[in-house]
Amino acid sequence: MKDFSIKTNRDIPSIEIIASDEIIAAKSASFPRPLLIEIIRSAVETVKSRLKSETSGISYSDLQREITGELERTLRKKIARVINGTGILVHTNLGRAPLSEQLFENIKSHLTGYGNLEYDVNSGRRGKRGELAEKYLAFLSESEAGTVVNNNAAALFLILNTLADRKKVVISRGEMVQIGGGFRIPDIIRKSGARLLEIGTTNVTTLEDYHTALQEKPALILKVHRSNFAVSGFTDEVGLKALVELANSSDIPVINDLGSGVFIDTTEFAGQWEPTVQSSVHSGAALTCFSGDKLLGGVQAGLIVGQKDLIDRVKRNPVYRALRVDKTVFSAVEELFGYYLDGTWKESIKLWRLAAVKESELYERGRLILRQVEAGDKIILEGSRGEMGGGALPGVALPSVALVFRSRLSPQKLATLFRATDPPIIGRVSEEHFMIDLKAIDETDSILLVELIKNLLPQI
Repeated sequence: MKDFSIKTNRDIPSIEIIASDEIIAAKSASFPRPLLIEIIRSAVETVKSRLKSETSGISYSDLQREITGELERTLRKKIARVINGTGILVHTNLGRAPLSEQLFENIKSHLTGYGNLEYDVNSGRRGKRGELAEKYLAFLSESEAGTVVNNNAAALFLILNTLADRKKVVISRGEMVQIGGGFRIPDIIRKSGARLLEIGTTNVTTLEDYHTALQEKPALILKVHRSNFAVSGFTDEVGLKALVELANSSDIPVINDLGSGVFIDTTEFAGQWEPTVQSSVHSGAALTCFSGDKLLGGVQAGLIVGQKDLIDRVKRNPVYRALRVDKTVFSAVEELFGYYLDGTWKESIKLWRLAAVKESELYERGRLILRQVEAGDKIILEGSRGEMGGGALPGVALPSVALVFRSRLSPQKLATLFRATDPPIIGRVSEEHFMIDLKAIDETDSILLVELIKNLLPQI
């Protein structure tokens, strides 16, 4: 459509005519029709508002640019792949743990068409949802039983609602943490129907504090792993094993919320040990809950392991049905647990493949990228500090390497420029420079990164 001046509302073409505009139609080829119409109507209303103060009129090309710009912005909101150049391996905003192509290839045939989600092909009768995944989970955690819900906040809520509805729950003030998305442990406890019994202080909670609280006859003691922050200086807390010994004397269960949760020794990858699920079980926690999409390296899920009688009670709670997962999650966690059980997790789980890459190898990759990009002094290679992320191992730096950009553009403008690539490159701004950290970028993404940087060089 040729450009023209819009001076009154009557000059604005109809919605249908605008939608059939060649440029707009090309931009909206993958858009659902109702969404396209909504975007056009919103742009038209904006033009009508502007006409009230514009005396010289508005060009149709301005309206066209407003619509195509909004189409582009909306398209970038679709869930899609990005290149993670932040250096954070488990990035909450970027989908948490990176999932491997192998996992999806292996479960693809389980998910298309019909499946035996709740059907026992041996007996020809109704089966139990996720039976094998739960058995794998119990094996891995070295516990009596396990079950799966949709996330760890749901797992904790379900445990509390099952075991402590309208009853007291003991928790240290130093463990009343806030988790991702603004969810706070005290709020979850209250919403579950349980009543908070706070003990100790922010930095010090003693065994005597717990002993005194037991006189209130609580339903359970809740211990929450401070996985997303560290407290230093004058501090004291009660270890899980000592807490369980005290609680057992009053026949009260200890529930341990590990937050991220991990099955393996993280010392090899991060130089520091993160409490494992197995250690929680061995220390005597009646139930332990944790996430499936953080240090486990899988999909979003809330995992509960521990005593079979308590797991059975949790599964009989009517709320359990509202929090249960579908065939996609059960297939994915079943496959994931299998990698840990058969000892192939280092190769099969992408998170641990990335974590295992040494600093020296990252330098080699970085030097290769610089040679291929041929950016001169616009990009230099520097040592960097990556993170595990996902609320785990707070304050622990993972040795890394980053591409640091020296440009006439501000770091913020560079970040915007790289976010507009396809796929978007999400870097970080540090010490007044834009940089792309290589810790969370695999070899496949490195090849793509070279081409994307080359395309942007003239603008940098």
